[in-house]
Amino acid sequence: MKYAIWLSGLVTFAEAGKILQTIGEIPISTSSIWRRVAAWGPKCQAVETAHRAASAAAPTRDELNQTVPLESPDLGVAMDGGMVHIREEGWKELKVGCVFAIRQQPTRDQHTGEIVDVAHAVSNTYVAHLGGPQVFGDQVWAEARQRRWMQARETIVVGDGAAWIWNLAADKFFTSRQVVDGYHAKLHLLQAATALQGEGTATTRRWVREHETPLMQGHAERLARTLRQLAQKHTRCADALRREAGDFQDNYRRRQYLETREEGFPIGSGMVESACKQFRARLAASGMRWSRAGLERLLPIRAAIMGHCFDDLWQKAYHLPLN
Repeated sequence: MKYAIWLSGLVTFAEAGKILQTIGEIPISTSSIWRRVAAWGPKCQAVETAHRAASAAAPTRDELNQTVPLESPDLGVAMDGGMVHIREEGWKELKVGCVFAIRQQPTRDQHTGEIVDVAHAVSNTYVAHLGGPQVFGDQVWAEARQRRWMQARETIVVGDGAAWIWNLAADKFFTSRQVVDGYHAKLHLLQAATALQGEGTATTRRWVREHETPLMQGHAERLARTLRQLAQKHTRCADALRREAGDFQDNYRRRQYLETREEGFPIGSGMVESACKQFRARLAASGMRWSRAGLERLLPIRAAIMGHCFDDLWQKAYHLPLN
């Protein structure tokens, strides 16, 4: 039973049946595996719901007064979204959250070739929600609180420029540092250069190189001023330049990349972008169409497998009181 559920979060129901038959010599049909997930998926969802309810309670005295251990890691949250196909609804956004510890690891610098200590996300755990940001925010906070967020020395929220991410950060993680993923910042820089100099031209590439270093040093506000000045001179692309200037201006506090890296925090959201790909690998492969209920049953299973905590989820689901 347990391994049928576990495999269903890794591969398709048909593939899970083949694996159980081939490796375990357990004859089981695709429909039988589906029925097991239909029975146990809601129990896993109930565990998740219980976590959300517990996290909504006021902090306990122990949580508020607990001394932070010297070895306590800094913690981070990253949020993003990916598309899945729901029958009779079409493509819908699956919101994905990653809670992680931060560890300095020797890494080769892409520009100098030197080995330097760079912040990496480790011990990642995940949540996912098919729907609006409110429930998703509760899920992310529940996972963060379970990971001892309030006992961490420093915390950070990483995401792209989506407004819903920063609205949730302001609501749930209002004391945390906020960082817009460096890749997305460079993408906005490229979009500004393309509007100004044309797509794929040598001049565009040179313009990006000239402005990338100031951007990564934390001068997004200065770049916004430059783009607004260019918009006055180049009326044909003024709207695009002002749009990019607005993005750099609005997020300049979240783009202090040099300072953020020097203080030991990551500036990329690769950990959650990878998570979106992992969810999509199971849920959005070619031709996959889900009922909403069917997909939602698999989400906590898939998340637990990705976060290496399926055994814990199974134990909690298995020992739930009977209805």
